[in-house]
Amino acid sequence: MLRPILKYGDAPLHQKAQPVAAITPDVVRLIDDMIETMYAAPGIGLAAPQVGVPLRIFVVDLSVGREADGLLTFVNPEFVEREGLQLEEEGCLSVPGFNATVVRPLRAIVKGLDRNGEPVQTEGNGLLARAFQHEMDHLDGTIFVDRLRGIKRDLIVKKIRKLTKSGKW
Repeated sequence: MLRPILKYGDAPLHQKAQPVAAITPDVVRLIDDMIETMYAAPGIGLAAPQVGVPLRIFVVDLSVGREADGLLTFVNPEFVEREGLQLEEEGCLSVPGFNATVVRPLRAIVKGLDRNGEPVQTEGNGLLARAFQHEMDHLDGTIFVDRLRGIKRDLIVKKIRKLTKSGKW
């Protein structure tokens, strides 16, 4: 089932998500819905808070569904390691129409549980490391706009406020 994706300014996006206590049929259904929603958007990652569920779950697929083994699911993820820096432009399904250059790790290792409750650990380099940090930020109530400083952040926030007031956000 496709779920609506919350937009910047919606309260659940700005709150820290809670750990998943147990992988229940409802959690598996949520993961399936998140995958379907991510692909339909289309996007390369989606965190549960983006669909209004304050749980520590995210899915990532850099192939956007084109590779059978491209889909990664993390429940209760944690960083094992992060190193290096990359500066690239990125966007977000919760901030449609806006992009900005954000500092992210060049390499990141994330561990957690898969959809079956089995432990998983994955190393990401480049874009995958960026996606890991982006989605982990969502679980902590942070959106890429929050990582910006100065005029770039001010311009995006001002435009979003204007769109909100006109009913277009």
